[in-house]
Amino acid sequence: MSKTLEKLLKDALKEDKLTMGTKQVLNSMKNSKLVVLSQSVGKETSEKIEFDAKKEKIPLVNFQGTSVALGRLCGLQFRISTISFTSIPDTDIKSILKDAEAEAT
Repeated sequence: MSKTLEKLLKDALKEDKLTMGTKQVLNSMKNSKLVVLSQSVGKETSEKIEFDAKKEKIPLVNFQGTSVALGRLCGLQFRISTISFTSIPDTDIKSILKDAEAEAT
């Protein structure tokens, strides 16, 4: 999953088409197309994000790494526990979900 996700993250960062941080993602859930959660997110927060994502019918990907790894994947020098894409093509969403599913098995 990392290669596809890494490319999409870098493109979205350049074009300012993503929201980073748990609070920001929760506040902008209605505008989200895809949510990525790292393993560093606490159980309560994770459940809240998953509930909101389900309610808004937004696909959710559990990133198989820590917030530090997710931050590095974005090319940033700090932790990022949650990311939501505000603009992403449906084909890319399907590709990421397919990669995540394959990685989980």
